[in-house]
Amino acid sequence: MPYLNDMPLEARIALLNRRDADKTAQDILKPALALITQKIALVSSFAADSAVLLHMVAHIAPKTPVLFIDTMMLFRATLNYQKQLTKHLGLENVNHISPDPGRVFLQDTEGLMHQSNTDACCTLRKVEPLQQALLPFSAWITGRKRHQSATRADLSIWEADAAGRLKLNPLAHWSKHDINAYFETHNLPRHPLIEKGYPSIGCAHCTFRAPPGMDARAGRWARQSKTECGIHLPVKPRNT
Repeated sequence: MPYLNDMPLEARIALLNRRDADKTAQDILKPALALITQKIALVSSFAADSAVLLHMVAHIAPKTPVLFIDTMMLFRATLNYQKQLTKHLGLENVNHISPDPGRVFLQDTEGLMHQSNTDACCTLRKVEPLQQALLPFSAWITGRKRHQSATRADLSIWEADAAGRLKLNPLAHWSKHDINAYFETHNLPRHPLIEKGYPSIGCAHCTFRAPPGMDARAGRWARQSKTECGIHLPVKPRNT
């Protein structure tokens, strides 16, 4: 099956989605990591549910590049959890991605941009650093799931990003029950903020405890219409 070839991108994505529609996450990941190991990366926040996908990748191909975006505004608990989980899983190629300090100094000198323009803050601290880090890769993996929010309800297993790279969401169809069951089966450590009422965890200044009964990402950018940082904004597949 093609991953990186001359087939138009939209047709390639449709083919891959048909092929993988009923497969397990592991069965989707194995051929992807085997065929494009040197050109695919896993982007992980090392947050609420991250251990599930990281565990799978660690068992299939532990040398897979893992891109961890440190916005310089993360919870200390997240930074500690990243170190703990990396060691626990035996991940061999975790790369810390940070915003350019010069650009941060010029654009967010006092570190208060998140109070006036969250979109610009996310672009500076997350979107632009990730775009730069992804330049060597032809595909990337995310841990997004349909149950997380209404904006992700129609998430496909395979899609494309704005640069025309393949984007794989092997857990797209997983429910919260599936996630919890995997944690328990494999005795995976939880992010310490979960038990404090944070079902989704981002930057410290823009993450809040989610009200009971709300979707998993209700605590992100609370009281704003914003639902995504920008690295996962949907794009229409285009030919390459």
